[in-house]
Amino acid sequence: MSPSENNNGKLKKKPLSHTLLAGGTAGFVESSICHPLDTIKTRMQLREGHIESNATTLGPMKTAQKIIRKEGFWSLYKGLTAVYVGIIPKMAIRFVSFEYYKDVLKMRTPLRDDAINFTSGLLCGLTEAILIVTPAEVLKIRMQSQRHSMLDPTELKGRKYGNVVQTAATVVREEGPSALYKGIVPTMLRQGCNQAVNFAAYNAMKNYWLERQREQRDDVSLQQGSQKIYQYQLSSTMSMLIGGLSGGMGPLVNNPLDVVKTRLQKQNITKYDTPKYTGLMQACFKIANEEGMGALWKGITPRLMRIVPGQAITFTTYEAVCRWL
Repeated sequence: MSPSENNNGKLKKKPLSHTLLAGGTAGFVESSICHPLDTIKTRMQLREGHIESNATTLGPMKTAQKIIRKEGFWSLYKGLTAVYVGIIPKMAIRFVSFEYYKDVLKMRTPLRDDAINFTSGLLCGLTEAILIVTPAEVLKIRMQSQRHSMLDPTELKGRKYGNVVQTAATVVREEGPSALYKGIVPTMLRQGCNQAVNFAAYNAMKNYWLERQREQRDDVSLQQGSQKIYQYQLSSTMSMLIGGLSGGMGPLVNNPLDVVKTRLQKQNITKYDTPKYTGLMQACFKIANEEGMGALWKGITPRLMRIVPGQAITFTTYEAVCRWL
């Protein structure tokens, strides 16, 4: 995110604590609202079988209805504790590392602003994938993939994965600590691609809109003979619109990475098991061969339904908290 401008038109750097708080708050608000769509996306991506068969063509609405009918409404929130554990530090790391990489690139490279935003977004996406996203996604997907009813106390009591701490302990005990980093390669590629496009597109659209504001203000000032100094900021409506548009660009391209990541992270492999999916390329070819090329885009609708409003909420909340601070 571009640092805010003071009344003299000069950039003023946000304190680290403000970036951390704004990023963490944005993550909490976004996940609280959008998590059911993530559960629907995960179930659709885990559904194996050829893409043309009836069993695998349930859309997001029918998938949601099936989950609610069989498992109860609150099953749409399975894995939310894992998201909370990961999303707040993830968003904080995302915005802090973006600002850090951007400052370093500005000082040490001759890159233009748009290239700096793209590269900083790429690097911050890789950073969050390694530090937070991969283990949090493994735990979330294990919890989301369980099909027990939230309405039946017996099934609820017998579930393998309970809260996020117990899930982490179970995964580590049965599969070793490295299991928390299953799917790290597609996760890094997905996050890097997403954030490179996200930050580059958001800042390009934001700068374009602010420049239009400046031009309009200057025209009015010249006509009125005024020399007022304005602080140019995005309105919440524009921040939401631009955030949603920028957020939807990455998933359209990298959904195969998300499908492969989900399949890899779902696998519960003990010492003597032979995994069905062993890596990024092998999993891509196997899914395409067994289920059709379209299977690599399973879950794209609920993913877009989650990410577009999710990024709109994230950027709007971030900008609002920064202004408030």
